[in-house]
Amino acid sequence: MTLTRRQFCSLALVLLVGCQQASTSSPSTPTLPTAAVQLGNKTFTLEIAANDENRERGLMRRDSMAADHGMIFVFPSPSNVGFYMKNTRIQLDIVFLDQAGGVISIKQMKPYDLSSTSADGPAKWAIELNKDAASDAGLKVGDKVQIPESARAAEP
Repeated sequence: MTLTRRQFCSLALVLLVGCQQASTSSPSTPTLPTAAVQLGNKTFTLEIAANDENRERGLMRRDSMAADHGMIFVFPSPSNVGFYMKNTRIQLDIVFLDQAGGVISIKQMKPYDLSSTSADGPAKWAIELNKDAASDAGLKVGDKVQIPESARAAEP
């Protein structure tokens, strides 16, 4: 098959645009600010989801997450929040924290599960980690977590 110069240029342009979109929109590449947070006996690097768009997207469409990473969701004020796993491919722990940084509940969520997983009380923050990361770090209900200033000061 012989391509004309015009066909070749058109094909090259389509391939270039497709590759560029794939490299710039990778859902597994974090683009949010991060903060180091001590949870139990381990330090995690948490992406900060502090607005409606970032909280809604969360960890959707990611194939994996580093063992020492996660995401902290910042809410404007403590409330009865619920999470579901729409388009979320990895099993997660979710740690709900009150306004003082106290752990009020730790739950697990399964990929693609659309049922709501809720805190056991009003939560100001929620932290998603890989499944079993919270227990592996020794984190338990009643523990206190020092919320970094970057997550406290984030604009919800």
